[in-house]
Amino acid sequence: MVAEDGHFQQTRWFQSTPFNRTASNDAESSRFQMTVSAVSSMDHGVVSVSVVVFHPDQQLLARTFASLAQAGAALAHSAPGMSIHLYLVDNGGMPEMRASLAALSQAGIACTVLAGHGNVGYGRGHNLAIERASSRYHLVLNPDVDIDSSALAEAVTFLEAHPEAGLLTPAIVDDAGQLQYLCRQYPTLIDLFVRGFLPRAARRPFEARLARYEMRAQINERDTIWDPPIVSGCFMLFRTSVLKTLAGFDARYFLYFEDYDLSLRAHDVARVVYAPSVRVLHHGGGASRKGLAHIRMFLASAFKFYNRFGWKWL
Repeated sequence: MVAEDGHFQQTRWFQSTPFNRTASNDAESSRFQMTVSAVSSMDHGVVSVSVVVFHPDQQLLARTFASLAQAGAALAHSAPGMSIHLYLVDNGGMPEMRASLAALSQAGIACTVLAGHGNVGYGRGHNLAIERASSRYHLVLNPDVDIDSSALAEAVTFLEAHPEAGLLTPAIVDDAGQLQYLCRQYPTLIDLFVRGFLPRAARRPFEARLARYEMRAQINERDTIWDPPIVSGCFMLFRTSVLKTLAGFDARYFLYFEDYDLSLRAHDVARVVYAPSVRVLHHGGGASRKGLAHIRMFLASAFKFYNRFGWKWL
């Protein structure tokens, strides 16, 4: 456990799916009032961050922490008085990270380590941090993401200028610097099977439908896109009041689809925005490349997701 005192402790609108609700002005006003009603109890000067780990890659996690320190320094420079509190949730197998945590402390980032609860799953792990957070903004962050040094400053500036936005997703690139299309339409079963399990060469007959599912006609590195139906869980920056209203992740998902679920529910209480001025690098891989156990978890979570939001075959 680490102490709470800093010593470790061109815009476009997207509207095309039934989950992208178009509300009346009165409903929009009511929704916004509900979102901000809890803000008075939040610490306006803090961005909280939760990272859940289970036997993580030590080098990637160290890179994530180093990038968080740099992004935190840039945020403090652009918004004096803003600080970061990291909740590191150890679901098991966390490697030796004292040097990285010390560097975070030296950068002015407070850190609380939550451990001893076992492997409770990705969403429930984040919920352990979310229920403790009293920040203005909360970042759900993967342990295999490098944050651009200006990302948090850009994100906070955007959210301060757009109070209707409750969830922000960034431009996400891969190791080669290529844009990943991780904003998604509501998935059909065919989309999931082709995208998740077919080898790249076998996907060619499905390119048009995959492009539609991955919103390739809308997502780029220039344009802000409002209300993409689903966004990636590797970097989800919320107004903490919105996240509290949603009660965080649905704990029924052990792994996979918890971000799809949370994205769709977020549209009920706030607007979701893709802001490409915020950039991160994601090193992650799909379930099919992680073995049979991950495939089983993927299928179990898909079943729960479709039972909740509706089955869509084609």
